[in-house]
This record gives sequence, structure tokens and C-alpha cells, in this order.
Amino acid sequence: MQLNQNLLKLEQNYLFAEIAARVRKYKEQHPDTELLSLGVNDVTRPLAPAVCNAMSAAAQEMRSAESFHGYGDVQGEYFLRSSIAGYYRSFNVCVEPEDIFVSDGAKSDLANLCDLFAPESTVLLPNPVYPVFYDTSVMAGRRILFSCGTKENGFLPMPEEQLHTDLIYLCSPNNPTGAVYSRAQLQEWVGYAHEHRALIIYDAAYEAYVRSSALPRSIFEIAGAETCAVEVNSFSKMAGFTGVRCSWMIIPRALMHSGQSLHKLWMRRQSTKYNGTSYIVQRGAAAVFSPEGQRQVRADVQYYMENADLIRNALTRSGMFTTGGEHAPYVWMECPYRMKSWDCFDGLLSRCGIAASPGVGFGGQGEGWVRFSSFGSRETIKKAAARLAAADWDALALLYMR
Repeated sequence: MQLNQNLLKLEQNYLFAEIAARVRKYKEQHPDTELLSLGVNDVTRPLAPAVCNAMSAAAQEMRSAESFHGYGDVQGEYFLRSSIAGYYRSFNVCVEPEDIFVSDGAKSDLANLCDLFAPESTVLLPNPVYPVFYDTSVMAGRRILFSCGTKENGFLPMPEEQLHTDLIYLCSPNNPTGAVYSRAQLQEWVGYAHEHRALIIYDAAYEAYVRSSALPRSIFEIAGAETCAVEVNSFSKMAGFTGVRCSWMIIPRALMHSGQSLHKLWMRRQSTKYNGTSYIVQRGAAAVFSPEGQRQVRADVQYYMENADLIRNALTRSGMFTTGGEHAPYVWMECPYRMKSWDCFDGLLSRCGIAASPGVGFGGQGEGWVRFSSFGSRETIKKAAARLAAADWDALALLYMR
């Protein structure tokens, strides 16, 4: 028996597992300190009443033989795919239910997409970015190139013609930086993908947080994307489904690669490796797109964005440079005095009792930055904002200056 040697190339701990381990150790050593978590990005608002009511009604259907539901459509129930298509129409994007696949989470979909492409495929990743893009590419043994996000380019890297790739991962609004591509910038990426016969894998998990109609919420707002892109989205952050698990992926039937329909290949893959998302969960997900559901989940999104405003404003008052937090639930802060990310993380933990996320965990370009998540209770965020505004950053930095 031989192991997949690519797994041994990964960091020992997944980023958020390492954060949790350090926070746990801190709590053990300081049991009387109130720790405020702005690191791991789980939501805190409860499920919308419309969602809970729909799931309860669906569970009751399972009590009788006449309304019982067993195996469902592996692509996802039509009522949910139709609701998702209607959601896209609400911001003038035409997506057909037949092009939508329902699954149990964007993280799974982003990883499972590796099944469709040869191990020797080259991958272009923005850096910094969500760790799953990198880790799953390493697991698959792929050659990885990076498109570097910097303070100077607003953490929105653009195509470099001299780089050839087969797969392009884009995340907008970006996790961790909160940066959002414009339509013109995405049009340039679509043109690059066509020129290089590459596929864009577009992570739109935070599109619900975009506050301006001038900014795109879907890659399919861009001309030509239907023949060079797939889009992954999730109910986790738009509707609090982190523990419920439901997502969707759009693979246009017009999308061909190497003479093959990616839609048909993904259907074949799912038919073999996946038995579909729970009927009860899908009923709850469909309720998200009802008028009542939309009012309720949008109120939660607004709640988290108000939290982001509190964090960003507090850091600005204390003299810190930040990006994000305007169209995304993350605030991305430059560490003072050229501190390393993990040093700043440890300093915030020890001096302020605040757990953030070290930027270097999202890629080398994140070194020297930390990410704050707004997915906390208002009480937690207000306390954290007060501590950040009052922080003695000079003293914090002195702890770690070499």
C-alpha cells in the first residue's frame, strides 16, 4: 500500500484548526480572561424563522408514507434550483435551473471539482486566498502558480499574459481581504481564460454582502463567462447554514473543455459519489428565497456588515491601515511595525484578549496582515472594537520586535 505523498506536503494543521489550538491553550492558561473571537469565521445569528418553519414542515412530511421523500434528484430538487435561478434574476443574471447543482457545501464542491481535471493541470491561485483552494490543489499533485495580491493593487491581482494556466480560482468578495473585483476587471479575467483555454472557478460565497449595484455579484454578469467559468455559492454565510450545509454550483451546459461537456462530466461524477442533499435542508434553503426569507436573511447580513463597520472604524481610530469590511464581512489589517502575522495574532491574544486570523495562513502575500471576522454577536464586536481602539500598539509590537 502506498500513501498519497501529496498529503505530506501540506502544513501539519489546517489554518483554522491551528487558530483553535492556540486559542484553546490561551484559555487554559488564562481561565479568567474574557476572550473575544474574531478569528474563525462561523456565524452566530440563528436561522431565519422562514427557514426553520420550512424545515419543520418538511420533517413532518416524512412522517407519513404518502408524503415521505427518499432519494432525491442528484442534481438537487427542481423547486430549489428554480428558486436559485429566480434569485439570480433579481440582480439581472440569467441562469437556468438545469445548469445548477445543489450540494452540501461550497468547501466540498471546491475540493471535489479536482475530480474533473488531470493531476498535471496547472492551477493559478490568487494569493492571499481561502486555504482550501491551495490545499486541495496540493492534494491533487497539481503545479501551482500564484497571482499576487498586494497593498498596491488593492489585493485584486490581474492576469499576467506570460503565465499559462489551465485552472483559475477567483474569490470575490475575497476571503480574507474583503476586496471585490469590478466588472471591467472580471471581463479581463474572462478574456484571459478564453485566450489560454482555461477554466475559471469562481467562489461567490460572499456575494450577498456586496452593498453597491456597481459591483458584480456573479461571474455570469460578464460577457463570455458562460463558456469559460463555473460558479460556486453557499447558504452558509448568506443564511447561516454553516451547521445545516447546503450550497450550489452553476455549470453552464454551454461550457465545453477538451471537447467534453463539463456539465455532463460533473453529473456523472455526482451520480457516482453523491446521493444528493437532504430534502429537509433543501426545503429550508428554498425558503431563503421567499419574500419573507429574503427580508430575514438580508437583515442578518446587514447586522454582520454593521459589525464590520464597528471593527473597521475602531482600527482606523487607532491608526491602523485596513481594507475590506465595506462589501464583505472581513476586515484586513496591516500589522504595525512590520510585525509578522502570527506575532500580531499572539500579541492581540495576550494584550487584548482578541483572537484574529493571521494573514500568512491565507498565503505568503498575507504575511504582515491579520483578518478580523464580523460574524460575532453585537456585544462581542462592541467589546472588541473598544479594545482595538484603545490598544497600545507600540507596547504590543515591542513584545515581538527582533
